Amino acid sequence: MDHIPLAERLRPKNLDEYIGQEHLVGPDAGLRKAIDNGLIPSIILWGPPGVGKTTLARIIADSLDRPFYTLSAISSGVKDVREVIQKVEQAGLFGTGNAILFIDEIHRFSKSQQDSLLGAVEKGVITLIGATTENPSFEVNSALLSRCQVYVLKALTVENLDTLLERAITEDKQLANKNLQIVERKALLKHSSGDARRLLNVLESVANALPPGEGKITDESVNQIIQENPSLYDKDGDQHYDIISAFIKSVRGSDPNASVYWLARMLQGGEDPKFIARRLIILASEDIGNANPTALVLANTTFDSVQKIGMPEARIVLSQCTVYLASSAKSNASYEAIGKAISAAREHGNLAVPMHLRNAPTKLMKELGYGENYKYSHSFPGNFETQEYLPEEIKGTAFYQPGNNAREREMKKNLNTFWKGKYGY
Repeated sequence: MDHIPLAERLRPKNLDEYIGQEHLVGPDAGLRKAIDNGLIPSIILWGPPGVGKTTLARIIADSLDRPFYTLSAISSGVKDVREVIQKVEQAGLFGTGNAILFIDEIHRFSKSQQDSLLGAVEKGVITLIGATTENPSFEVNSALLSRCQVYVLKALTVENLDTLLERAITEDKQLANKNLQIVERKALLKHSSGDARRLLNVLESVANALPPGEGKITDESVNQIIQENPSLYDKDGDQHYDIISAFIKSVRGSDPNASVYWLARMLQGGEDPKFIARRLIILASEDIGNANPTALVLANTTFDSVQKIGMPEARIVLSQCTVYLASSAKSNASYEAIGKAISAAREHGNLAVPMHLRNAPTKLMKELGYGENYKYSHSFPGNFETQEYLPEEIKGTAFYQPGNNAREREMKKNLNTFWKGKYGY
């Protein structure tokens, strides 16, 4: 038992021991009821690393007393999938749906690999449980996705992680013998990045590195031990989020050299090129926007190109787009505008649409004043005529503030001409 990692020793055996995801497995949650009733369809578990996707799959299999097969999309192929399906069929389970096949990181399966699952899932040879950190709408074939129920797992809360720490030092025999006392938790939580598995790895490493007789865990002791053993915490999941963060911030900060370096790091690490291309589309809109609308066009074209040609040539297209976006003028004005507008919509609730802006498809609606006094802009000089477009309660609110760049300064000038200072332009 000494060689078994703490995260494995503490892995929950049933839903009562499972921490977090109350919206899925709480007493009245839909997935919990399905498990209790023994009626589990094929499902996709989507959520960040270390939130309990694999554990939940195992608990489901144990709760239903079904055979449990597991494959990793990183190391498995079509041959492995077919071998599992054949085993199930030969065991006399054909058509019963009694076997569960868990595929970790299913987003890494190619189309042909995912297609190899279709027949068995459709016929009930297996019940598929796939786990992914990526949006299944993008990464799972529509044919397979249509046969699965998607459940979204949320990041663990601080309270969840605190509960996990308490359980570790009180219920695990090896740690309980050390009489550990967690005096400070901030460093433990910071280095875990919300990943339960990593949190337990950090805790175990710190506990093992403390001097004999020293059972107090402080932020200082955690930071010191981690700095001495950085390789213990250099996990793929953390690299994924840390490096993409560095990449995004480098493009946003207009540094093409740093941007292309972090791009190279992601490609060398085996990151999915389509994931990078999607981030470039978001960057083009969020951080460049109307300062250079061509950026969004190029980012979309980049995504299409990456899909068509694949690696290794896709690296060239990604590099071109990355350098272009990093070197472009920047504006987050549109991003800020929708944030403010959403806040206003939440704050003020369902404000009534002004009568002159309402649609009037029927005679009754016209008689009630729907659309009355609406001014059709194209009927006026310059295709503009002053009228109110916002609800009365928030009229004059400027959600959009043009950025300080050539294009948006021109937009600001035009808006000032139209609205004559109404929105503070």
